[in-house]
Amino acid sequence: MSTALGFEEILKRDGVLVYKTQGVSMRPMLKQNRDLVTIRPVSGRLKKYDVPLYRKKGGGYLLHRIIAVTENGYVIRGDNTYVKELNVTDNDIVGVLTAFKRKGKDYTVESNGYRLYARVWNFLYPLRKVRNFIKRSIAAKKGKSGKNK
Repeated sequence: MSTALGFEEILKRDGVLVYKTQGVSMRPMLKQNRDLVTIRPVSGRLKKYDVPLYRKKGGGYLLHRIIAVTENGYVIRGDNTYVKELNVTDNDIVGVLTAFKRKGKDYTVESNGYRLYARVWNFLYPLRKVRNFIKRSIAAKKGKSGKNK
């Protein structure tokens, strides 16, 4: 009988966790079932734009970007989401993204290209939110007009 190790146990045992991403919340940077992420243990406080792996309050794990650092924790949001996760604490964090493989190419979070992406993507958030609202409004209007025909 085999027992599966959890993320925290693997990090503690090996000092590194590498896995294929699940979900769409970090698109366009990471694509589900294609890209590999490398997570390492955290040393010290994280900073804005870091991408921690953390335990959700209701169970399970998320890998999302820090958009603000507070006195008691972090405000975090996925690159492809519009909801902020408030009050994520250091105790919730399991590890932090240090590298990833996207479309077969390796990237580190220290590379200039990655650092530029993280800042620009976060800066464009208000525009992306407005664009998403407009797209949903148009789709809703099309849906209503299609039902009347």
